[in-house]
Amino acid sequence: MSNRAETAAALIALSHELGAEHRGLAILGEGNTSARLSEDTFLVKASGSTLATLCESDLVECRFAPLLAMLDRTDLTDQQIDDELFASRVDPAARKPSVEALFHSWLLSLGGIAYVGHTHPISVNQLLCSGRAADFATRRLFPDEIVCCGPASVLIPYTDPGLKLAQVIRAGTLRHKELHRVLPRVILLENHGVIALGASPGAVKAAMFMADKAARIFAGAAALGGPRFLDAEQVDRIANRIDEHYRQRALKM
Repeated sequence: MSNRAETAAALIALSHELGAEHRGLAILGEGNTSARLSEDTFLVKASGSTLATLCESDLVECRFAPLLAMLDRTDLTDQQIDDELFASRVDPAARKPSVEALFHSWLLSLGGIAYVGHTHPISVNQLLCSGRAADFATRRLFPDEIVCCGPASVLIPYTDPGLKLAQVIRAGTLRHKELHRVLPRVILLENHGVIALGASPGAVKAAMFMADKAARIFAGAAALGGPRFLDAEQVDRIANRIDEHYRQRALKM
C-alpha cells in the first residue's frame, strides 16, 4: 500500500471514530479532519461531507504553499478565499476543501504534527458557550487530562470561520508555545468547538476523547459546588514525569 493510501485509510478511520454518533462529537457535516502527506501536500475533508461516513472521494489533496501564503493577507474577499481554496487542490476535479483547510494547513506545517481533528462536542461546547471557558482551557482537574491534553489548552475567542480564524489560531498557538515551550495538544474555540493535533491518529483521539471526558467532569463538578483544580506544581509534576512520557510514547502521542 502506498504512503498516500495508508494515510488516507488512517484518516478515514480517525474520521469515523470522531464522527461516531454515540460519542456526541459531531453530527451531520460538522467538524473536519486532515493529515500531512508530504512537505508539499496534505489531505483534508471535503466541504459538506460527514465524518461518520467519510470515504476516499470525500478527501481532497491540497498544496500547503497557496494556503499558507493566505495567512499573511488581510485584503481577501470571501470570493477570493474560495477561489484560492479551489486553486490549492492537486486534482482540479476534486471537491471543494473545507474552508477550515486554512488552519489545518498551518497546524500540519508544524514540526511533529501529522494529523488534525476538529469537532463540535456537546460536552465541551456547553463550557465554551459559557463564562467558564477560560478555566476549562487553562486549568486541569486530573492527571490523565494533563497527559492527553497537555498542561493547558489554547483558548481562541469566537472568530469568523475561515481565514480570520486561521490567523487567530496561528497567533494563539505561537503564544502557547512561547509560554509552555511545547505545542498544544488541544485548541479550544469559544462558541465553536475543539481542535486536537498530534503525530498520529492515536494522539488526536486521545486528546479529543479526554477533552470530552474532562468537560463532563468539569460540568459535574461545577454543579456540585465548583471544580477543585490541581495547582500549578501538581500539573507541572504530571507533565514532566518520566513514566508519563513513557506512557505517551506507548500511546503514540
